[in-house]
Amino acid sequence: MSKDKDMRLEEIPAPLLSWYRANKRDLPWRHNPTPYRVWVSEIMLQQTRVEAAKEYYIRFLRELPDIYALADCSEEKLLKLWEGLGYYSRVRNMQKAAKEACEKYGGNLPDNEKDLKKLSGIGEYTVGAILSIAYGKRIAAVDGNVLRVISRYAERKDEISSPLYRKELKEKLTEIYPEEGVACSDFTQSLMELGALICLPQNPKCEICPLQKICMANAHSTQREYPVLPEKKAKKEEEISVFVIVTEKGISVRKREKGVLKGMNEFPSEQKGKPEEILSAWGVRNFEIVKNKKFSHIFTHIRWDMDCYLVQAEISPFEEYSLADLEEKISIPTAFKQCLEILGK
Repeated sequence: MSKDKDMRLEEIPAPLLSWYRANKRDLPWRHNPTPYRVWVSEIMLQQTRVEAAKEYYIRFLRELPDIYALADCSEEKLLKLWEGLGYYSRVRNMQKAAKEACEKYGGNLPDNEKDLKKLSGIGEYTVGAILSIAYGKRIAAVDGNVLRVISRYAERKDEISSPLYRKELKEKLTEIYPEEGVACSDFTQSLMELGALICLPQNPKCEICPLQKICMANAHSTQREYPVLPEKKAKKEEEISVFVIVTEKGISVRKREKGVLKGMNEFPSEQKGKPEEILSAWGVRNFEIVKNKKFSHIFTHIRWDMDCYLVQAEISPFEEYSLADLEEKISIPTAFKQCLEILGK
C-alpha cells in the first residue's frame, strides 16, 4: 500500500461542508433521518441509482414504517416491495436483522459499532452511514464515491478494492470528522454527494468542485488515472430455457431451488435441453409451444442468455396466477418478468 505522501485530509471538511449545505439534493431519506430510515435507504442504494431508488424508498416506508413492521412482513409482500431493485438477499438480510433488533434491542438499531455489526447484512460501510448520519457519531462511511474522491484528491495509487486501503481511509477520515452531531451527518453525506454529482467516474466536473484548489489530481491533470480499479473479470455466460406456461387457471410460477435467485419466484426454467422433453418431464400435459423469443439478463458476475417459450397447456404441475396477480401481488425478478413480453402485453 502506497504511503508516499500525506493525504492532507484535514483540509477537506470546511470547503466541503460549505458546498454541501448550499447545494445538497432534496432526497426523501434526508428528511427525518432516523436510524431505520437511513438503514433502509443505504441498503436500497447499494447497486441502485439514486433516482431509481426514490419511489421504492417512499413506497417501502409507507408500507413498512418501522423495524417492527419490517420484521412482521410476509415474505411475498416484502419481495414485491423490493421487486425491480434486484439483489434480493439485501432485503432478506434486512428482515433478518429487523427480527434480531426486535429480539435483542427493543426494536432499535444499536448506536455503537460493535453491536450494529452483529446484525445480519450490516457491514462496515452501512455501520458508518447509520452511526454518522442518524446518530451523529464521528465515524466514516467509505463507499465507492468516497474512495474515488479521496483517491483523486490525494493521488493514491492503491487499488480501491484493497481492504487495507479501505481500513486506512476509514481511520484517517474518522480522525478529521467534525464534533458529534449534525456536522458529522452532513460530512458523511457531503463526501457521498461530491462523488455522485461532481467527482464523477468518467467526466469529473473539476471546474465547479469545492476541492479543486487542493486536489492533487486536478493540479496535475491526472483525474483519469484515479481511482485505481481492480482488473475486470469476464462474466460467466449461462444458457437457460424459460417457459411461460399458460392454462385456463393462469400462468405457472415456482420457486427456484438452486443457483442465482435461489428461493425466488420464477417462470419454470431449466438449463438448455429439448423444450418438449423438459415440459414432459415436469408433468405439463397436452401442451403446445406457441412461440419463442430470446432475452438476456446481466447479473454482477453472470450473463444469462435466455430462450423463452410461450406454452399453452391443459395441465401444469406448478402454482398458477393471473396476470393481474403477477403484476400486483407476486414478486417476479426482472430477469424473468421481462419474459411476459412474449404474451404480447
